[in-house]
Amino acid sequence: MKDHDSTWKAAPTVSAAITTRHSIRRFLSTPVSRTQVEQILALACRSPSGTNMQPWHVWVLAGERKRALSSALGVAHDQDPSTWQPEHRYYPKEFKEPYRSRRRKVGWDLYGLLNIERGEKDKMHRQHGRNFLFFDAPVGLIFAIDRDLEIGSWLDYGMFIQNVMLAAREIGLHTCPQVAFTGHHKVIREHLDIPETQVLVCGMSLGYADPDAIENSLITEREPVDNFARFLDL
Repeated sequence: MKDHDSTWKAAPTVSAAITTRHSIRRFLSTPVSRTQVEQILALACRSPSGTNMQPWHVWVLAGERKRALSSALGVAHDQDPSTWQPEHRYYPKEFKEPYRSRRRKVGWDLYGLLNIERGEKDKMHRQHGRNFLFFDAPVGLIFAIDRDLEIGSWLDYGMFIQNVMLAAREIGLHTCPQVAFTGHHKVIREHLDIPETQVLVCGMSLGYADPDAIENSLITEREPVDNFARFLDL
């Protein structure tokens, strides 16, 4: 891994926070304090939002409350897959190129590290189920948004979540944003008393990355700037 040591240390600059942030799928049990989480959220809420609406609602879970939710989600995950029914569509109904190839590559790169081969559905199921353990992180975050807000507020929310992840890197923490939680919104709503007037956006694991976990060595590729940007008169 490029510049391996800096990946696990606190990020001293914005550029370092961006380049060392990646999705962590195994965390250490090292505690994270409420003060640290409050610091992260206080920075993150400086995100821009249309007419300063600040459309974010956050549930912070640790200890027994997190364990109880994880247990309930684990039961739901092992039931009939049809019980997984998100309230909003994150992915397209059908993947076209180049998105289909990118999606497949990251999936098989991860499974390759974990020695999960094609067709080993039980192993895939167990690995996917680790989402609901927050990948062993000591803190879990659940994000929700008012149901009647429009796409602009969802875009604003994305900037807020990005700020959470970058602020975490500044103090040596790592994250994993997880859409997997959305399909079990009924279970989460029941455990956290999220009102029906709000929609679950995603979950997130927060903690100290396990630097020795093979799955944490996965660094996804990015397209060069010239492949997605058009420079006009510059």
